[in-house]
Amino acid sequence: MTASKYTSSKSSKTSSHKASSSKGKGAAGGRSFSSGAVKGKPISSRAKEIGRKKEDVSSLKKKEGVDKISKSEEVKVLPTLSLIEEKGPRVQRTGPVRKVLPRIGVSKEPEPVFESCVDLPEKESASAAPIVESLEERKVIHIKPPIMIKELAAQMEIKPFKVIHDLMEMNIFANINQSVEPEVATKLCERYGFIFEREKRVAGGGMHKSEVVVVVPPLPAASETKSQGMEPRAPIITFMGHVDHGKTSLLDAIRRTKVASGEVGGITQRMGAYMITKNERPITFIDTPGHAAFTAMRVRGANITDIVVLVVAADDGLMPQTLEALSHARAANVTIMVAINKVDLATANVDRVKAQLQDKGLVPEDWGGDTVCCEVSAATGKGIDQLLEMMLLQAEMLELKADPHQPARANVIEAQVEAGRGPTAVVIINTGTLKVGDSFICGNYWGKLKQLTNDLGQPVKKAPPAMPVKVLGLSGLPNAGDELIVMDSERSARQLSEERLESLRSTKLAAPQRTTLENLFKNLAAEQKKVLHIVLKADMQGALEAIIGALGDIPKNKVDLKIIHSGVGPISESDVLLATTSNAVIIGFSVKLENTAATIARREGIQIKLYSIIYELIDQMREAMAGLLDPELRESVIGHATVKQVFELTRGIVAGCQVSDGRIARTARARVLRRRQSVYDGGIGTLRRFTEDVKEVRAGLECGIRLGDFNDYEEGDIIECYTLEKIAQTL
Repeated sequence: MTASKYTSSKSSKTSSHKASSSKGKGAAGGRSFSSGAVKGKPISSRAKEIGRKKEDVSSLKKKEGVDKISKSEEVKVLPTLSLIEEKGPRVQRTGPVRKVLPRIGVSKEPEPVFESCVDLPEKESASAAPIVESLEERKVIHIKPPIMIKELAAQMEIKPFKVIHDLMEMNIFANINQSVEPEVATKLCERYGFIFEREKRVAGGGMHKSEVVVVVPPLPAASETKSQGMEPRAPIITFMGHVDHGKTSLLDAIRRTKVASGEVGGITQRMGAYMITKNERPITFIDTPGHAAFTAMRVRGANITDIVVLVVAADDGLMPQTLEALSHARAANVTIMVAINKVDLATANVDRVKAQLQDKGLVPEDWGGDTVCCEVSAATGKGIDQLLEMMLLQAEMLELKADPHQPARANVIEAQVEAGRGPTAVVIINTGTLKVGDSFICGNYWGKLKQLTNDLGQPVKKAPPAMPVKVLGLSGLPNAGDELIVMDSERSARQLSEERLESLRSTKLAAPQRTTLENLFKNLAAEQKKVLHIVLKADMQGALEAIIGALGDIPKNKVDLKIIHSGVGPISESDVLLATTSNAVIIGFSVKLENTAATIARREGIQIKLYSIIYELIDQMREAMAGLLDPELRESVIGHATVKQVFELTRGIVAGCQVSDGRIARTARARVLRRRQSVYDGGIGTLRRFTEDVKEVRAGLECGIRLGDFNDYEEGDIIECYTLEKIAQTL
């Protein structure tokens, strides 16, 4: 709208003036501006111009006592902005300043001055985000870490309280002066049509560059996945229980394999994932170790499974690791079944096991409960078919489904470094289909899938949901439990990996803690404590994690144990060189020793200890730490003698004594007590009865005693004889 500029001239035509006023009124959509008054104009004409009734203006005239607008109320109207059409995109405009002067009958104090005028649609709030037509028109936001809520809201040109409200919907509670993570900032920007870019420092330089923050896509909600073709998937069943209760043997009986016979020490020390087909229906099994050190593995097994099968030996009952596995299964809120194994033994007592299960809240079905209990025997094969049928029945009741058409997500079960293949990981697909050639992010590392192999070692081209496969093509070794996520492109996967590794490095290179008196005393006490340095290598990431956790549980009040390096793979030359510089012992678990490493270790005198059973490793590390402790000297008093007379001989002064209690031994130590105070402490030089040297003198007999070079004997002194015993300390 272009408002007509009024003048104070009385010769202006009324018709042209009315046309200009009506045009301004219609264009403004009925809005009332304080423009349009003419100097000296009657109130009735003014009423027509501003759209007021004549009666209202007349009453106002009587109230105010004026007939015409005074000269001081002359209105100067500057050109205004054209209004935006309601249906078009909303764009903020800048233009000339429009000053608003007081209306008739209102205080003459000027109203605020608006630097810009933005007319919004009636149903749209002033704090709403700009409407965008395409991705190219979206505004890019640059913020250096930390990303403050106040700064983010300012760049998006919305109110901070709106951002805080959106954060509360995301279960994030923060105030205006707090910061948010880049992933959260990206979601907020996407909600309002912006692209978020974070500025970060270039390595080795002082300038900053902007890189788009790659955010891992979230899992689709149930309402979203219904329209993407949900299909039934195989159930994931985890066998858990105490050590030596027959978990692996039961899986061998199901798969008709002999995995348990190849286990060192007869116990499982790593997680395994397998798939079988029963009645043309696939089933995925996960085998977890039962030793106390593998708690983390049992936790992972319970969190990625659909059904947990507690394997309980009929002759042993519920044991500590069985109860721990039960707690993990309940915490993961999964279906629990019980397989009572070894029912073929003469010492089996199934009723006792069921009574123990009932005490823990697992009431068997034949006892009126809802827990499926199957009596099986891995040795004879009894009850195996019934157990599999009950597993399939439980899976049908759960109605397990997944979408095989979306990008794949999987959980890492185990990870290791294989000779000639590099880092590999065993994963179970959660959703989607993993295919050869996919680019993915796994933990802190990225990769491009080169090869997939199933649990039988056979290559496959793709893996549907719930299938366990081994992945080849990782840039580094991930941790057991990490999530593998297929990305849109190799570039985005590499970029996200670099950001995660950079964040990990910055955390390690954080500023050291400042020295205080408390820290100084603590460091002095730590320096006096003996330390056992070790270099630890294992064959699997899960086994390495379990060993580190078990070594951390060893008491370190007297001797400290420091793992200066840990890794997966064979013991190499670099491990030996590291142990040489740090005076460490190399510990290997189920790994090989390279020839060059063995040669250097013999030359440098570095001790290398290889183990294949975890509890042997833990016990020997405990013994080695205890061996660093100095033995305690314990004093044991064996007798007392009283000085009766002092003799001066050519060889020195001798005390004539009478043994009052116990005995005085030639090889023991003695101290001289005078008025209950020790005046000398040392070894016995001479012990005689009459003219003969003797080894000991018992109570009631007299003897001559000379203690080293001590000559200041007095009658009445007490000579106390004692021995020192060395006692090994414990941790």
